Amino acid sequence: MQSPLVSTAWLAANLQNDKLILLDASMATVIGKEPIVYDSPCYIPGSHKCDLETVLIYPSSSQPHTFPTAAIFAAAVQPLGIQADSVVVIYDNQGVYSSPRAWWIFRTMGIEQVYVLDGGLPKWLAENRHVVVDLDDAATTSESDLAVNYNDRQVCSCNQLLEQLNDPTITVLDARAQARYLGQVAEPRPGVRAGHIPGSLNLPFLHVLDGDCFKSETQLQQLFAEIVTQPEQRLVFSCGSGITACIILLAAVIAGYNNVALYDGSWAEWGSNPQLPIE
Repeated sequence: MQSPLVSTAWLAANLQNDKLILLDASMATVIGKEPIVYDSPCYIPGSHKCDLETVLIYPSSSQPHTFPTAAIFAAAVQPLGIQADSVVVIYDNQGVYSSPRAWWIFRTMGIEQVYVLDGGLPKWLAENRHVVVDLDDAATTSESDLAVNYNDRQVCSCNQLLEQLNDPTITVLDARAQARYLGQVAEPRPGVRAGHIPGSLNLPFLHVLDGDCFKSETQLQQLFAEIVTQPEQRLVFSCGSGITACIILLAAVIAGYNNVALYDGSWAEWGSNPQLPIE
């Protein structure tokens, strides 16, 4: 598979594949869109929990949702039974929201066969496909041969970004809504200033979506061509706390851009530090 996405039809046809590892990366908190609220929990059969709020984080960080270390990641995924030849598919219950964040964590840790379910649980339900009321929480007893290799080029720190602000080969894309980017509304997190990183460009994450799914590859190519004037540019993605930035990062990858990185601290970190410049 060349695309970082899989369809609901592909997943339905491969649910019994022994190599499939299916992960639900839904989050309790949804910011930047009207959340889909369910009367009761439901999951695609065989799903395991991928916890982005309390497990796949760096717990000592003062920032929300900070990227886990390689050791934390390895310990978190070991019970899932992921092997070197596993095919990992990640979805969330908002269509496309937090699953790209989990996808980028796996990719940054060196896991190549990892994909996002386009449309997620809402599309699965809209097609009247079978769901269950419980996650598969059975831990595997088999030893994993998964090699975790953290690629630090795929995550950008605050200091690195500050040093590169005037670099013409770097473009920072901010996934927050325009009003937040322009500083016209207060930030949802206390103590965080309004505004944006100097020189950054605004691409609200909803602009790369068509309902619950990503826009087509052609549409995304056209969208990014209007923003990124030089194809060799390095693209750094930011948002409020590093979640929705991964949506537009994944959209860029779908459009064919590979020199990409996540500014993990995003505006929660940048906007809360009065020593950092803002616009």
